[in-house]
Amino acid sequence: MTAMQTSITHTAFVQKSDSAFDDLTAALDDQRAHPAEEALVQLGRALMTELLDVIADTALEDYQTTLGEALIGAFHSAAGRIEREADRARDTMRSLDRDFDGSEAADAELQEATARARAGDAATQACELVRDAAAQTWTVSTGEVWTAWRGSRRGTHLTAAQLEAKQAIRTIRARRASDGDPGGPVIAFRGAPTADAAVDAGRIFDALNWAKQEWPDMVLATTGAKGAEKLAIKWAQQKGVKLILARADFDAHGKAAPFRANDDLIALEPSCCLTLVHSVDRDRSGDQRPFGPALNFGQKAMEHGLRHVPIRARPA
Repeated sequence: MTAMQTSITHTAFVQKSDSAFDDLTAALDDQRAHPAEEALVQLGRALMTELLDVIADTALEDYQTTLGEALIGAFHSAAGRIEREADRARDTMRSLDRDFDGSEAADAELQEATARARAGDAATQACELVRDAAAQTWTVSTGEVWTAWRGSRRGTHLTAAQLEAKQAIRTIRARRASDGDPGGPVIAFRGAPTADAAVDAGRIFDALNWAKQEWPDMVLATTGAKGAEKLAIKWAQQKGVKLILARADFDAHGKAAPFRANDDLIALEPSCCLTLVHSVDRDRSGDQRPFGPALNFGQKAMEHGLRHVPIRARPA
């Protein structure tokens, strides 16, 4: 048994609960109690509810989206910072384990680094629970969907995980190079920003429900644009489906950004590409043009030999 294995072996038996977070904190060597998972979830809901109640019917209501996303993003940022601290503690653990000389001082230092890593993991999960509860309340109260602006996001029991497209592409290529299992099938979706009516939501959900029946372990990939794609993200959150975001980088690519995002979606090698080029609401059909990036995505899918399924209105 290595020094690291010795240092992380628990002698105390911990009673299992229904919460992975509560089990984690109960196993920590800390005399102070941790908040229970239920309390952290309630905190996230209460913070968001209080914010929305305070600014409702005031001049600040015009900035509701900015303020709501800032509150959620604060806990997301905190989780990332604490996780990086825990990762540094793990780097220290590996270094100490590699150079372990059996001395009491070295063992104490290793145990201290182990305790820091464990405590950081618990604090990270605590922030994620508050974040996801606040985000869930935000969606229920406003109908808007929060997604992390950058980076990937680990899921909790409240939400599924969210990945950046660049990270997912690298993983897919690495698996292909090693002849490994490519993982869950990717279903990619591009939709018009104007396709945000109730009838649009119904058709989008119909298409995604069909896709999940065809590929039960599917992963949804989209750019996260407003309108149709926000509705698709809401569906993924409700179904616990992992999300990959290929965001359009307007700073780097200007007006071509939505089309470059299509390239990232194609690079994910989706099993099926869904498109909704305009609203299926017949009351809007007279004055709308097809959404160019969604048309382009469908064309690229066919050029690459990928299955393309356009979403259309129900037959009259």
